[in-house]
Amino acid sequence: MIQYTQTTVAADHVRLAVQLRGHGPTLLLLPGQANDHHWWDRTRNDFAASFTTVTFDYRGAGKSEESDRYSTRLFAEDALTVMDSLAIEHFHVYGASMGGRTAQWLAIIAPDRVRRLVLGCTTPGGEHAVERGDDVRLLLASHERDAALEDMMYTPEWRAAHPGPYQTLGDPTMSAKARHGHLAASNQHDAWDRLPEIVAPTLILHGTDDRFAPVVNAQLLADRIPGARVHTFDGARHGYFDECRDEASPMVVDFLSE
Repeated sequence: MIQYTQTTVAADHVRLAVQLRGHGPTLLLLPGQANDHHWWDRTRNDFAASFTTVTFDYRGAGKSEESDRYSTRLFAEDALTVMDSLAIEHFHVYGASMGGRTAQWLAIIAPDRVRRLVLGCTTPGGEHAVERGDDVRLLLASHERDAALEDMMYTPEWRAAHPGPYQTLGDPTMSAKARHGHLAASNQHDAWDRLPEIVAPTLILHGTDDRFAPVVNAQLLADRIPGARVHTFDGARHGYFDECRDEASPMVVDFLSE
């Protein structure tokens, strides 16, 4: 499907790469940490028949410029700048992993603009979140990182039937500085006290076997966001949106279309 691209300039003059596809009401898709818009390559067309999908590369990733500042709140402010540049006032948001953390801030700081919110495989951050175990951190810091990350994203059975390369394992073009900035942004996220301010109808999705962001965080978020619903995918890992797309994508379309 034809994709339109443009460059938008953030308030601090950082240039952000923006991509649009599809037609209909607007759906902003937010990828995970240290990833660009290609995170959504496998699933994006699932939404393009019903929505105009908008993505942008976070500062420091993809075709966007690097920055001296990184935070999930700043990424949310960048998202608003992108939507302003496109003259889009109201939109749905679907954020996965760190994108879900960014989406939380977006719904908090722009309640009059976010129509519906989908949070995938994410956490509220801060001391109330249940973070990944030390064994996972050690694996991600070892020479076995790439293999470990693949295993945390997808089950062996699914990988056997869907060989890579996978677009969800990180943007290989990122500098070490930008990658560290994204890691710090995700680690420092804490929206716990502000989550009850979210007024957008919210759907929370998570794989039950997610070691990267344990599934207990889905209910933690639901307990803080008024009226939020939770759906878990049995046996799925962090990349449930790919592995369970036959169920997950229609569920998101139905929710956003209510």
